[in-house]
Amino acid sequence: MAKREATAVGRQTSAAQREKSSGAERRYVPLDEEPSRPEKSEVPAETSGADKKNQPSMQDVFGPGGLLERCMIGGYEHRRAQLLMAELVQDALESRHHVVVEAGTGTGKTLAYLLPAICSGRRVVISTATKSLQEQLYQKDIPFLQKHFAPELKAAVMKGRSNFLCRAKLHQIADQPVLKDMEEMDAFRQIQDWSKLTETGDRAELTFLPDDSDLWTRIDARRDTCTGQKCPEFKQCFITAMQQRAKEADLIIVNHHLFFADLALKQDDFGSILPEYSAVVFDEAHEMEDVASDYFGRQISNYRFEELARDADMAMRMLRLGTPSLLRRTQRIRERSRAFFDAFPARDGRYPFERNERAAFLEQHRETYDALVSALKGLETEFAAMVQKPEELLRISRRSFEIRQELSFLLESHERNFVYWYERRNKGVFLAATPIDVSQVLRARLFEQFDSIVLTSATLTVAGRFEFIRQRLGLDHAKEAALPPEFDWGKQALFYMPRAIPDVRHPAFSQTAADEIVKLLEISQGRAFCLFTSYSQMNDLFERVRGRVSFPLFLQGTAPRSALLERFKNTPGAVLFATSSFWQGVDVPGDQLSCVIVDRLPFAVPSDPIVAARVKALQEDGRNAFSEFQVPQAVLALKQGFGRLVRTKTDRGVLALLDSRIQRMAYGKIFLESLPGYATTQELRDVAEFLQGQ
Repeated sequence: MAKREATAVGRQTSAAQREKSSGAERRYVPLDEEPSRPEKSEVPAETSGADKKNQPSMQDVFGPGGLLERCMIGGYEHRRAQLLMAELVQDALESRHHVVVEAGTGTGKTLAYLLPAICSGRRVVISTATKSLQEQLYQKDIPFLQKHFAPELKAAVMKGRSNFLCRAKLHQIADQPVLKDMEEMDAFRQIQDWSKLTETGDRAELTFLPDDSDLWTRIDARRDTCTGQKCPEFKQCFITAMQQRAKEADLIIVNHHLFFADLALKQDDFGSILPEYSAVVFDEAHEMEDVASDYFGRQISNYRFEELARDADMAMRMLRLGTPSLLRRTQRIRERSRAFFDAFPARDGRYPFERNERAAFLEQHRETYDALVSALKGLETEFAAMVQKPEELLRISRRSFEIRQELSFLLESHERNFVYWYERRNKGVFLAATPIDVSQVLRARLFEQFDSIVLTSATLTVAGRFEFIRQRLGLDHAKEAALPPEFDWGKQALFYMPRAIPDVRHPAFSQTAADEIVKLLEISQGRAFCLFTSYSQMNDLFERVRGRVSFPLFLQGTAPRSALLERFKNTPGAVLFATSSFWQGVDVPGDQLSCVIVDRLPFAVPSDPIVAARVKALQEDGRNAFSEFQVPQAVLALKQGFGRLVRTKTDRGVLALLDSRIQRMAYGKIFLESLPGYATTQELRDVAEFLQGQ
């Protein structure tokens, strides 16, 4: 069974390395040949007992008057929770056990896990939730540690291959008339100029390039079209050089997507992406289950077929092998894939596609399905019959074969631990199979394979307990700690729950919620996030509010996420209406964000195929799915949403929840017990008095 392809690249920094790198001989590794597990000798030797005795204790580093305070004169304040966390992480790495640490905003958890990782003498992978956090670690925290603590420290940041430029593709496109318009031609020229200067080839450096750039998808370094050592640009390849440097690193900084892509490859013995390592720190560990579910599942979409045909045409054009017969083959793939995916209902959304639905679909559309499979086989057969078989076409043929395997699995397999579903999203149709329970996989492949795993986040406990996260991830044996808060929540945050508001399912709820939002925005003078659990509710409330307030209103979906966030930060009195992607990973310190309004308790949609399958599995096991799964999941989501408001010790603001169930229903107590010790009120006049005291 073909696995989702995922490959990576590392970027390394070391003061000592930079000094000696000029003229140094490099050993290049064939990344795109048969992957192999690195030899144990590639792991740096661990610190000797004598060296460990010379290492400073965490008290020496983080305590009052310690090394950090002396390094950051006037810029560091001792935090008890930070010292506690550093000691917990150091103990886990030295005593070889797992640890789960809930550390709230303001703890300084990044340094609290980086310094023990460095002192451990082990090769440690740091896995973050986002690329932006990777960049923060690499560009801010690592240089600081190299300057003050570890001048010989080598650190590599690794991302998926699609983040990096392929020099070979860049040169090929320059020689072909394939650019669409003047705007694309101008972007291409800028990329050409950048390619001569960049050391990394990382598209994050291209600030002018839109997130959804079609041009970038034609020149990135994804594995699908890579010819490995046979490529004339192999020795100058950003992938080759950076992967090699990653193998020499002490700390390897990845994101969760890349980490679980690597773990999924290792599960099926398809090799590995990351160099050998002996311990892992997961930052924002509350996202692990969702990301792991993606990478231990299967997915295919209409875009995969379009890209296959496009890349085949481009390869044949470059090789001057585009015969009429071959071009008809790729056109047939396009036509038949469109007919196949058009057979799915036109409504947007995610829907179950289990055994009965798939059997009915195949019975009704068997001819369309068989025609698509035949089109793929036809391309593979024609390539196989060619006298000359360039590597570029062999790779296209292998991709076609892998897509056929994926398609067969998604339409015809009946694996019990998978939930099958399809989704139509704008112009895309996606077929997927997701594990119902990843705990067994993670227990066997992660927690039992490594002796030191650190999980940390600001949102891991439900009513002060770690049971939910441990059960969902299969973490049976670990030390755990919920650290004391660094903020004075009773003074810095006011939690407003309206006294009289209809149930969220009542027809009058939307209008009453709009009235409450208008009143709150007038009191806060804008400066607010309005967060919703669905796009439909977001759009409805936006339309109800927009004509009643004078503040600048921004709506998710009208611009890229990063652009909206920048506009919000730079526009006085701005208000952002948004959904789940703004519930976490967003940092707006200061008065610009003074109010966070949440429309309802963020329960996952019960009809979602994955949620429904997980609920059913728990019920069949004799467990209470609502109290064991749905409520805890919603608690963590609410904590994340509220976490946008207070980011520093000087921030103050109001949290508003427009869902009366938190006051009326028995499970509301679990939510209240799980939240920090906010001051609470049901009166708008208290909100006004609180904000006037800013």
